[in-house]
Amino acid sequence: MTDQFLSPTSLLDFEAGPIQRLVADRGWMNLSNADRIGAAYDFVRNEILFGYNSDDALPASRVLSDGYGQCNTKGTLLMALLRALGMPCRFHGFTIDKRLQRGVVPELVYPLAPANIIHSWVEIYHGGAWLNLEGFILDAPVLAALQNTFPERKSLCAYGAGTDCLQNPNVEWRGVSTYIQKTGINHDFGTFDDPDAFYATHRQLTGVKGLLYRVIIRHWMNHRVRRMRKGHVPDIPGGEAALVPDQSIPETQEAT
Repeated sequence: MTDQFLSPTSLLDFEAGPIQRLVADRGWMNLSNADRIGAAYDFVRNEILFGYNSDDALPASRVLSDGYGQCNTKGTLLMALLRALGMPCRFHGFTIDKRLQRGVVPELVYPLAPANIIHSWVEIYHGGAWLNLEGFILDAPVLAALQNTFPERKSLCAYGAGTDCLQNPNVEWRGVSTYIQKTGINHDFGTFDDPDAFYATHRQLTGVKGLLYRVIIRHWMNHRVRRMRKGHVPDIPGGEAALVPDQSIPETQEAT
């Protein structure tokens, strides 16, 4: 595997002290390759809580310091940890339908949200193939709250989840691809060597809306997520239609 999938970058700053200490303290380098992937994946899924940072394009060390993140920022941290462990990985960029974020985004400001929200997952080279890793986004308590609130549902595209198997989503590392927001994807930008290359040309938090998001809206969203984690999942208007993905959203493909 070439160095392009193993090298540090400005965002994948795995040579930073806090990341190196984390890897050393956890003893991850002593594990098999499969278990290294699993250890980094489980750490990002559950010890880095689901939440909204000030920007998508944050260095991995900043995400680690924040202690929370969403698809893009948690993905950056996961990539940095994987590369620190010698595991080749790359970035896959998308957009998702904003309905996937409904319930997390307060209804008062929901109309201001862009129709298509930047999304990404991590692709890891393992066992001679590229695997998609997306199931790390929601921490276990948030996912459990959604499962408990909608015990009869299979498909859900809201509250930060986009899945057709809500009660048993493939989110744990078992050596295969994992997903939790896949059914909300509506555009595929393709793969990139690293998040730096993607964010050089694809940014969303700009202008007045970006300022409002960073200063006010994301804190409001994080408050709602904290309440969800405790079992208080807010109602959203629209009935059944508000909880399922747009039927025109295309299927995504396995990594190749």
